[in-house]
Amino acid sequence: MSEEHDTGAWFADQSFWRDFYSHLFSAERAAQAVRIVERSPLFRFPSGARVLDLCCGPGLFTVPLARAGHTVTGVDLSAPLLERARTSSRDAGVDVRFVEADMLAFAEPEAFDAAVNMFTSFGYLDRHEDNVQVLRNLHTSLAPGGTLLVDVVGKEILARRDERVSLSELDGKVLVQRDTVLDDWSRLRSDWYSIEGSRAATGSMTLHLYSAAELRDMLRSAGFAEVRFHGDYEGGPYDHRAERLIAVATKGVDARG
Repeated sequence: MSEEHDTGAWFADQSFWRDFYSHLFSAERAAQAVRIVERSPLFRFPSGARVLDLCCGPGLFTVPLARAGHTVTGVDLSAPLLERARTSSRDAGVDVRFVEADMLAFAEPEAFDAAVNMFTSFGYLDRHEDNVQVLRNLHTSLAPGGTLLVDVVGKEILARRDERVSLSELDGKVLVQRDTVLDDWSRLRSDWYSIEGSRAATGSMTLHLYSAAELRDMLRSAGFAEVRFHGDYEGGPYDHRAERLIAVATKGVDARG
């Protein structure tokens, strides 16, 4: 097992999640997560499936999955985000197990029938090998025949976008986001600036960029028997019109651990 990440990593800084919470986890995003769980063919898990929501944050997907009748475990490194998730689950009247854990270390052998990692919560770790280890942990945690969904912005999608600086406004807060491609298209740094009246906050996140071919190789090296890709939550193809890079990987029925 690889060692846990450096606690100085950007995603371990709780001020980032606090300062940009309203942008990252807006009501619109929460509503989108509900629609995805209710309508997406990619989320048609068996009735009562044991589902792992890795990097669950405040429970945008965790709570709707539990409402759908699944037995759900939400895992995240951030204690404040998990507390919000617990509040959301209580308000919704659903029973969810939450675990505060590092995705590089979390693994529960064959404990889940499905696992999801949504809204670009993958590729955070500095070392490529550690991101592969996260996929190995997910493979270990799935029962034979189990399904993994990984949802990110693919390298191909980002490359066709002309806009590198975006501006948005939500509830009186202005967000400026500037994206910079690093290391020959292997990583992306997003610098964020949030302005509300006279108060300003800055933050930066860096993550690995993966193409479909690269992500397929990683999933196969992690032990997954079958990998396919979709370009949207409706299950469309991953082609030049794709909006997301969504990998659907299956653990072999004969695989163990």
